[in-house]
Amino acid sequence: MGKIKTLYLIRNAKSDWNDIGASDFERGITKKGKKDIQMMSSYLMLQNIIPENILSSCALRAQQTTDIISDSLNYKGKIAYLKELYYTPTNTLLDILYMQEISVNVLFVVGHNPQLTDIANLLIDEHISKIPSSGIVAIDFDINDWSELQYTKGKVDFFITPKQFKYYVPKQIRTILDNTKR
Repeated sequence: MGKIKTLYLIRNAKSDWNDIGASDFERGITKKGKKDIQMMSSYLMLQNIIPENILSSCALRAQQTTDIISDSLNYKGKIAYLKELYYTPTNTLLDILYMQEISVNVLFVVGHNPQLTDIANLLIDEHISKIPSSGIVAIDFDINDWSELQYTKGKVDFFITPKQFKYYVPKQIRTILDNTKR
């Protein structure tokens, strides 16, 4: 029986396609994307979920997503911006996960599709058709070391998306969002 390690796969917030001069790598996030990731971050905060390490793609929209999450959670720990998380083969992403420090039990990975959806489906028995913008999949693993991911499947703790909050935003999340606007 291992220790529970939890991997949070977080897709970048909705990207801005209006700047036609920007490369894919340089695209930032939209106002709606910012609002959505703030809402998702509020959910994490209410659940007392704080990462011990964050890995993020170094594409602008992923960096902006990571900044909003870390600010919302008042996270002061290590953030690694990796070019290897920008549209990388699934095996490369797996290798990065395998190399995480044993002491890290809560790991956030902020990246892009289709890689995040592919990696989620490799690591769980369920099937996720697509992680949407600002979507978060939390996967629990009964392991001692991240390298053990190659021998085990995790269990989905939760899969949340901004659309789940489209018609109803819980009062606690509304309160947090209102306080961040001040």
